[in-house]
Amino acid sequence: MWKKLHLSIIIIFALLLVASVGYGALSYYSGQDTVPEQVTAGGVELGGLPIDDALKKLDQYEQMLENRTITVEGNAEAKAEGSKQWKASEVGYNAEFIGVREEIKKLRTGNVWTRSKFRYHFQTTYGLKQSYDPAIFDKLVRAEWDWIDSNEPVNATRKITSNDEVVYTPHTDAYRMDVEPVKEKVASWIIVPDSQLGGQPEQALTAQIAVKTVHPEITLEKLKDEGIDRKIMEFTTSFTTSAEGRAYNVTTTARVLNDWVLDPGEVFSYGDVVKKTEEEYGYKEAPVISNGKLVPGIGGGICQVSSTLYNAILRTAGIDIVERRNHSLPVAYLPKGTDATFASGAIDFRFRNSTGKKLIIRTVVEDRQLTVKLFGTMPENIRYEIESNVVRTVQPAVQKVTDKSLDAGQQVVVQNGSLGYVVDTYRTLIKDGKEVSREKITHDTYRAQPTIVHVAPGSGGSAGAQNSGGVVEDGI
Repeated sequence: MWKKLHLSIIIIFALLLVASVGYGALSYYSGQDTVPEQVTAGGVELGGLPIDDALKKLDQYEQMLENRTITVEGNAEAKAEGSKQWKASEVGYNAEFIGVREEIKKLRTGNVWTRSKFRYHFQTTYGLKQSYDPAIFDKLVRAEWDWIDSNEPVNATRKITSNDEVVYTPHTDAYRMDVEPVKEKVASWIIVPDSQLGGQPEQALTAQIAVKTVHPEITLEKLKDEGIDRKIMEFTTSFTTSAEGRAYNVTTTARVLNDWVLDPGEVFSYGDVVKKTEEEYGYKEAPVISNGKLVPGIGGGICQVSSTLYNAILRTAGIDIVERRNHSLPVAYLPKGTDATFASGAIDFRFRNSTGKKLIIRTVVEDRQLTVKLFGTMPENIRYEIESNVVRTVQPAVQKVTDKSLDAGQQVVVQNGSLGYVVDTYRTLIKDGKEVSREKITHDTYRAQPTIVHVAPGSGGSAGAQNSGGVVEDGI
């Protein structure tokens, strides 16, 4: 019996010893204040580190990622100098380890058995959540350089001075921020790839703000390419002897013609000028030519403007005359063969701008002098000389008209006749001071005006009525 009791005591003590050793081992295992081996979070090695050190390491790594810097430099082209630097956290970036802190802290909670079990089954891999809001970065950049988008492009201008100088003012470009390239560069850099997590990623990024240049509709180059280089021709006629109505008609028509612009290839019609003048100002009474005679009418004087313009055109290179007719009678303000008449609905003065560039017509009326100026492109080493030759004169006929108020055999000259003319006009091209070519450009006929004699009845005179039909032209 004693032997059985002794054996039981030995077994009890053995069990107590085993339990004590097991409990001690379990207490030691569960009481370790370190992270289990082989534990990583977002690539960061935590296994074997004291818990406080592990938690601190997690904080430091998050801060390191969020403290990386993005520097955006201005654009010299847009005169947006300077730069601005932000931390990653300031532009919408956030880095946060997922769940690992909470799990590590649980290593210190619960009884021996709970802590031991938790440590034994502790997860070895944890993630790092990275997020980025590009809208925050976009807002920051635009706020820093918002003035770039506030300006507007300004067209280049061209001014013809009172001294006939063509002065150009350059255009002004505007700029618009193109944030997208910078946003794409930041977005591709700021989120650290999984393969680089746990290490030391690039700590700084520098990017230049992209700026788009916005040109105005009319740039200096585009405006100059229109070809308004200089004053290429001018011609002047006088209307000092004109009555008030005719002077008014010349002046208002010239005013409408002023700054008339012709595109390359465009055909100019003087009828457009007359129509616009009628609409804006109206015409006054002044002598016009009707059926070869000067009679009162509306619009006398408008052909002095067309004829002055014609003479400027004749002396300009690259102009093709499409339609032109001379007056039926010579005019006092120009040599024969160099006038251009107009009759509404019947006769127009038209020419084509074949210079290949734009052409601007300007007019000046001063002291009863009308000057037409042309601005455009023409070689400076050429000029044209105009020469008109009377090739034949036409003697006036004698027209006898019966006048019952006269005594038998009596006759009275009531209108002296005037000669008619046939005129050829030539244009000579002079280049570098030498004659290059000479061509006949027009062959004109001016009607002779009859001598009108009133005679007594029975002396062979005709009836006194005159033909009032025919085209009404402008007068002298």
